[in-house]
Amino acid sequence: MAWIVLIVSGMLEAGWALSLKASDGFTKLWPSILFVVLLVASMGGLAWALKTLPVGVAYGVWVGIGAAVTAVLAIVVFDEAVSVLKIVSLALIVAGVVGLNLSSSAH
Repeated sequence: MAWIVLIVSGMLEAGWALSLKASDGFTKLWPSILFVVLLVASMGGLAWALKTLPVGVAYGVWVGIGAAVTAVLAIVVFDEAVSVLKIVSLALIVAGVVGLNLSSSAH
């Protein structure tokens, strides 16, 4: 269950990052409120998952999921540029998340 909560929390991290962008420096009310709600939920889920998962692995997976999902959604939602280097870099992040996950199950 901790892994599921961690994965969802990583996705919520992407949500708060995109909400932060949409808040335009906290000048827009609803994106700012959404940012706070998603931030609290994401951190709360990470904290809960850390009760049973090793911190190095859990934090790396949380950040990796958040970074990868944020980058993909930024391309779609905010029309950010796509390049081969960006796609390869995202693939490396995903590979790192998978590697961290596998390293934790090896014990």
